[in-house]
Amino acid sequence: MQTSPLARARGVLFDMDGVLYNAEQPIAGAAEAMAWVRAQGIPRLFVTNTTSRSRAVLAEKLARFGIAGGEEDILTPPVAAAEWLRAHAAGGAVAVFVRPATRAEFAGLDLLDDEAERGAAYVVIGDLGTHWDFRTLNRAFRLLHHNPEARLIALGMTRYWLAADGISLDVAPFVAALEHAAGRKAMVFGKPAANFFHAAAARLSLAPEEVLMVGDDVEADVRGAMAAGLAGALVRTGKFRDADLEGAPHPDLVIDSVADLAAAWNYRYFTNRTALPRSL
Repeated sequence: MQTSPLARARGVLFDMDGVLYNAEQPIAGAAEAMAWVRAQGIPRLFVTNTTSRSRAVLAEKLARFGIAGGEEDILTPPVAAAEWLRAHAAGGAVAVFVRPATRAEFAGLDLLDDEAERGAAYVVIGDLGTHWDFRTLNRAFRLLHHNPEARLIALGMTRYWLAADGISLDVAPFVAALEHAAGRKAMVFGKPAANFFHAAAARLSLAPEEVLMVGDDVEADVRGAMAAGLAGALVRTGKFRDADLEGAPHPDLVIDSVADLAAAWNYRYFTNRTALPRSL
């Protein structure tokens, strides 16, 4: 019998918002599930497309919800993009459209003044939330328009997320507008880009096919991971909708919440690493 992708997994990537908590409300059983993962010695990393908060703030939030994890246990698009820019952006000015707390991740780079409309070699777009307005979006367009060689960098391509007051636009719609207006495609750092999942797997010292991604976004988290060679588990929390199960490919695993991960993980061993049912 063919071994399922889930049965090959040795490490786990966890999305945060929608999987471990919803805004300021912890998901029931999430802290216990994370404690079980640590107790089992399973390599794990928290991966999020959040660009509005620093890793220090995210780590503090995990701690408030009883989940152990330092900054080094969290991979965000700003961290991945900043590492790439430090290696490739020598001599090129960088315009960052991120919140002040996230700007610190780009320390050491040649950052353009926030009022400049020319001179950028790289234009980095993150989630500004309610700080987006026409002037800000138009400034990003002008930076791209005035330099046809400027690279557009997207910190993730998540379409929307579940905020405290309801479904809200994320970074992807703003990147799409700039791609259309400037006539160039963005380089994406974050889910669902394969290089982001591969970078996360490398941090666990595992091959992509040895890693399970657990998320609530069927496209950015689950199908993105599966396309990158990882196994994908979808939780029925956060932004999950029943319609998410209608498309293809089907997730390797569907569970009610991350609290059910231990049962699913153990099941594959009790069945000698054979295929799991798609829902538990």
